[in-house]
Amino acid sequence: MPGSGAVTRNTLRQQIADALRDEVLAGRLPPGTEFTVKQIAEQYEVSATPVREALVDLSAQGLLELVQHRGFRVRIFSVDDFRGMIEARSLVVDGIFRRLAECGAARGTGELLVSVRRRAEEARRAAQSGSLEVLIGYDLRFWRELSELVGNTYISEFLHRIRVQCWVFAVPHLQRDPEQLRAALWDKHSDLVDAVTLADADAVRRIVHGYNQHGLDWAAGL
Repeated sequence: MPGSGAVTRNTLRQQIADALRDEVLAGRLPPGTEFTVKQIAEQYEVSATPVREALVDLSAQGLLELVQHRGFRVRIFSVDDFRGMIEARSLVVDGIFRRLAECGAARGTGELLVSVRRRAEEARRAAQSGSLEVLIGYDLRFWRELSELVGNTYISEFLHRIRVQCWVFAVPHLQRDPEQLRAALWDKHSDLVDAVTLADADAVRRIVHGYNQHGLDWAAGL
């Protein structure tokens, strides 16, 4: 079929990018880790082209940095970077979810709300049990699906990118202190879904503010 080779390559490119992103989020590729296209191609037993494209994609998302003549490096985010991420997401999240509470979600989102609520419960359980890697997966899905309620892909993509970057910063710090892990994880996902469902703008504002403040307080103690 014409073009099937390009489709296969693009699919492989996305698979490699997803796999490497998961490795970074799980802490198996910690910040500062350097690698070459050749090393990744050999690891996944694929050609260099989709690997190079996947690494360029992850660089564009802010997760990797190009190291001249040496390859790529997992980006190291500072505490100030993290504060900037929270400021950026707070301006967007507070606005869009307040609008959801005041105006209601778009029509036809009933099934999506059911899925969001399920993600919320799964994320809450993972946070309360201190299961960091499980939480990250559910947390990313939760916020992605919740932001999709506004029906604006630019907003949902922006928030997803910021959230991934927040986790890239947080994971090494959280993994160093497993005793405090449970206390460091936010677990009010279900409360936020309840507030959005009930169109309670004040509750949404309070929960979102508490969520962002939780991150800032945690970062202040690092």
